[in-house]
Amino acid sequence: MESSINCAEEQQPSSVTTNSQQEACRSQMLKCSGGFVLVHAGAGYHSESKAKEYKHVCKRACQRAVDQLRAGALAMEAVTAALVELEDSPFTNAGMGSNLNLSGEIECDASIMDGKSLHFGAVGAISGIKNPVLVANCLLIEAQKGKLSAGRIPPCFLVGRGAHDWAVSHGIPPCPSENMATKFSLSAYKRNKRKMELAEKMDAGQNQTKKRRQSSENENGSGCLDTVGAVVIDSEGNVAAAVSSGGLAMKHPGRVGQAAHYGCGCWAENSFNMNSYSTAVSTSGCGEHLIRTMLARECSAAMQSEDAHQALLEAMQNKFISSPFLASEDRVLGGVIVLRCCRNVEAQPSSNVQSAMVEFLWSHTTESMCVGYMSALDSKAKTHISRLPPGTVPGQSLAIEGGVCRLMGVLD
Repeated sequence: MESSINCAEEQQPSSVTTNSQQEACRSQMLKCSGGFVLVHAGAGYHSESKAKEYKHVCKRACQRAVDQLRAGALAMEAVTAALVELEDSPFTNAGMGSNLNLSGEIECDASIMDGKSLHFGAVGAISGIKNPVLVANCLLIEAQKGKLSAGRIPPCFLVGRGAHDWAVSHGIPPCPSENMATKFSLSAYKRNKRKMELAEKMDAGQNQTKKRRQSSENENGSGCLDTVGAVVIDSEGNVAAAVSSGGLAMKHPGRVGQAAHYGCGCWAENSFNMNSYSTAVSTSGCGEHLIRTMLARECSAAMQSEDAHQALLEAMQNKFISSPFLASEDRVLGGVIVLRCCRNVEAQPSSNVQSAMVEFLWSHTTESMCVGYMSALDSKAKTHISRLPPGTVPGQSLAIEGGVCRLMGVLD
């Protein structure tokens, strides 16, 4: 079966879908050899000295996903492959090299969502597993099989020791937590621990306010918000999303961030019923901010508007920066990658050719965000470090960019 794809970057992509075409989205099925992947290596701060490493890991993640798509894999398999690559990099705060908590241990969060079945799988505060996304994916797959013995409902979200033991019992090999630490994560832990010890020696009275301010700055500083994620559309038009994180540096043991929470870390929905577009979202940033705003699901819902760029801009401004749930926060830190797709029949009535317009966007309120994207017919991935405009304030301003990609295939 022949297919082709044309990709064009643009700063403010907008929908070109008419109402009649939207109706075709719900009733037609696209078959083409390929798909598309968009990944992120976190919304935070990416120094110029490490820009090459961040871009390189995004390229590898895109390539891993595209290799799966070219082999005929569905979106779920491709997005999982991308996340494994991101987790295995020592430069990301996910899986290998994750931040250490107050006790000097690594606890990870991850989740994944399938737009076709709408099933969701997640793990929180899991230790001793090299690739938490594999556990989340396995939970999703097992849940799709139906009820357990005696009519029990299979879990979709497990935490801590229970998540670890479930993973091992389902064939996912354990990895000692100490083997997941890197020189960088260990040195960061020692440095942060010294800062905390010095802060605790400060007198309580007049310095208490300063201590609280310093603690807040350390916990929410945009340099540490490097959760990773990916969104994918496959050759059948299915979408999937995933996210993985080691959490905030020096977090309290047992803390679970947005990467594991439903509607907060990732979201994916195929077009159906009243939804004209298939959408997939993955987030990064301060977990507590993302949890309190359910940003992934909010952005997905916003993508049903005609103008994708304007819809995401308004969602980030109204549902995140200016959210009443975060009114007490001086800086609201986060970022998203978004993919949406609508399948449209070509204008010729006799033609069995169909196109899938894929719009992909990223937006962040942090100083920077590293992304990569690739179609199944591209020779290599494109990467970009998006930065806030000069003079703007992180947590109070936002950047938004993206592009469009048209998949061409044959109707079933």
